[in-house]
Amino acid sequence: MQATAFTFDPRTRSGSVLLDDGTPLDFGAGAFDAGGLRLLRPGQRVRIEVAGDGDSRRVTFLTLQTL
Repeated sequence: MQATAFTFDPRTRSGSVLLDDGTPLDFGAGAFDAGGLRLLRPGQRVRIEVAGDGDSRRVTFLTLQTL
């Protein structure tokens, strides 16, 4: 699934993304670290993997979207 980086705190390595329908999803350091990224800027397109449904939905993997 694709999304757009919305917020990112390099100190905690956590932040949020916006799905293409505008739905925000938070991610923690574990999802950020799983993708091997060093930094993330708001507005960057990312590829994410999500687990759970409804209010328990969470990002489990996050990396840059490349063409």
